Amino acid sequence: MKRNPIFCAIDTGDADLARSLVAQVSALVGGIKLGLEFFAANGPKGVQELMADVALPLFLDLKFHDIPNTVAGALRGVMTLAPAFTTVHAAGGGAMVRAAVEEAEGRSKILAVTLLTSLGEDDLPSLGVNGGVSDQVRRLADLAIEAGADGLVCSPLEITALRTQLGEGPVLMVPGIRPAGADADDQSRILTPRQAIAAGASHLVIGRPITGQVDPAAALSAILASLETA
Repeated sequence: MKRNPIFCAIDTGDADLARSLVAQVSALVGGIKLGLEFFAANGPKGVQELMADVALPLFLDLKFHDIPNTVAGALRGVMTLAPAFTTVHAAGGGAMVRAAVEEAEGRSKILAVTLLTSLGEDDLPSLGVNGGVSDQVRRLADLAIEAGADGLVCSPLEITALRTQLGEGPVLMVPGIRPAGADADDQSRILTPRQAIAAGASHLVIGRPITGQVDPAAALSAILASLETA
């Protein structure tokens, strides 16, 4: 394995715990993912303070979803944090995705979320979605990439189909990763790290299988070892 594809998800609002976790994993990961839980509790200043001495890419996973002008304004506000990747919901529509891409102006790669990995086939009818998960993911993927998104956030089970559909260009940031034998937690569509990389994932987002362990660094080292032949 020539690169480290793992973004460790620091999913906590506790700034002290976040600092401890980052300190334990920063030498072993390819990047840090911060989402709504941390951002809502600590704001942009908290993100700046956490990442100040961390020489790693930041994946700021806030999943913006609003009218185009509002999303552009939100992107303008977080560009000072220099995120390598920022997320929007593809379901916000092509105009919204374009507004995000234009506002980022290459300073951050815009990734579009297709369907949350907590959603399965049984959830779609109640959301008014016709067809299955794979159909909806493909529709939203085409919409986002045509609108200029740099890539997608997708479940492990859609990696192969999206690579076939979109080619090698788009970034595929993949949550829902669980090492062999780990609990699925609230994820419905999962693969092991090695399976996901073999399928064509660009980056893996892994949280609780690392941060929920007594020794996060040891858990991460085990995952990296499993990828050595991927």
